[in-house]
Amino acid sequence: MKPSNFRIAVIVTTYNRPDALALVLDGFLAQSDRDFELLVADDGSTADTAELVRAYQARAPFKIAHVWQEDIGFRAAAARNRALAQTDADYIVFTDGDCVPPTGFVTAQRALAEPGWFLSGNRVLLSESFTRQVVQNKTPIYRWSKARLLRAVLRGDLNRWLPLLRLPDWDWLRKRTPQRWQGAKTCNLAAWRADLLRVNGLDESYTGWGLEDSDLVIRLLRAGVQHKSGRFAVPVFHLWHRENDRSQLVENQQRLDMLLASSHVRAKLGLDQYQ
Repeated sequence: MKPSNFRIAVIVTTYNRPDALALVLDGFLAQSDRDFELLVADDGSTADTAELVRAYQARAPFKIAHVWQEDIGFRAAAARNRALAQTDADYIVFTDGDCVPPTGFVTAQRALAEPGWFLSGNRVLLSESFTRQVVQNKTPIYRWSKARLLRAVLRGDLNRWLPLLRLPDWDWLRKRTPQRWQGAKTCNLAAWRADLLRVNGLDESYTGWGLEDSDLVIRLLRAGVQHKSGRFAVPVFHLWHRENDRSQLVENQQRLDMLLASSHVRAKLGLDQYQ
């Protein structure tokens, strides 16, 4: 049975991109459901980001917290764990500071949340030139109609349109791949806080870009939490950025391969160090 009354926390990961983060926060200010709290999980940004967050804290109708950690390299897993440790909300929605939510994003997350399941959404990519235009002009793309978004796809500003369509929430369709971990990413992933605690959050052994989200999802599955698709319900607009440094991807892949060969459920270096 789906719960009807629960508290949501959105965790937004960021690093030294306050112009993009501003557009993301604008998207959350425009949500049709604003009964949630938001935590900016900051992986060591400079003071510009702190100043931006303070400005949004002063005018947001919901709580915004800024959770900062020292800049000693790409540590997204640690940033998310630190933010997770600072909320007691029932349901956690992970996204990134370059992923702009449509106005119905939180409403759809709430409607699809279900005990025993985590939810994996997808994204629509903006081109480099369109991203520059949207960020500079603070274009409220999160409010655009489907027709206007389709025209943007035809111009090449967006890579696809279909994820923006809303299909009926048929459980049998959303639950067709309950054990699938491939493709689930923390730029658009939601889970019950109790389930995240059970697996000890994200594994901070993963440093540098890549695969810490796959590790989390695999352990959630082993803990008995199944995969529910959020496609055609909770898309985000992913702003263009240069490809992250992938120099540690080989090491992270080896770490993930070791996890797949084991039966581990709890992160070795995880959430419990902050509690």
